[in-house]
Amino acid sequence: MNKVAVVFWSGSGNTEAMANAIKKGVEKANAVCDLFFVSDFDINSVEKYDGIILGCPAMGNEVLEECEFQPAYDEMEKFLNGKSVGLFGSYGWGSGEWMESWEAQVKDAGAKLFEKGLIINEAPDEDGLNSSEEFGMRFAQSK
Repeated sequence: MNKVAVVFWSGSGNTEAMANAIKKGVEKANAVCDLFFVSDFDINSVEKYDGIILGCPAMGNEVLEECEFQPAYDEMEKFLNGKSVGLFGSYGWGSGEWMESWEAQVKDAGAKLFEKGLIINEAPDEDGLNSSEEFGMRFAQSK
């Protein structure tokens, strides 16, 4: 991939740390990577990117953040058909049910889901940041 957008929401900074490591990995794979907090991303620009990596932590009852991220994702879905999409996020409880539901939504939108979503419990440690960076590299190198 030549150009990738990483679009995320983070409340505590855990998902943001993952987003920064993913961006680093994408760039290590020699792709251009733009990083956006979800409220700063122009949803109409999805088509400008070869791939989109979306990040959001689990909230409340294992759902995406509902005030900013979920509405933006709902609007973005119409642009995802045929697009390569990666997913990531942090969580503090449960076992990742929110990610499984999100993966299904992305597939239902007609996107090409990259691997399984990357999830990290609480704040990413060094291994978690390395996993995030590797995820970004693999995504950028995928076709």
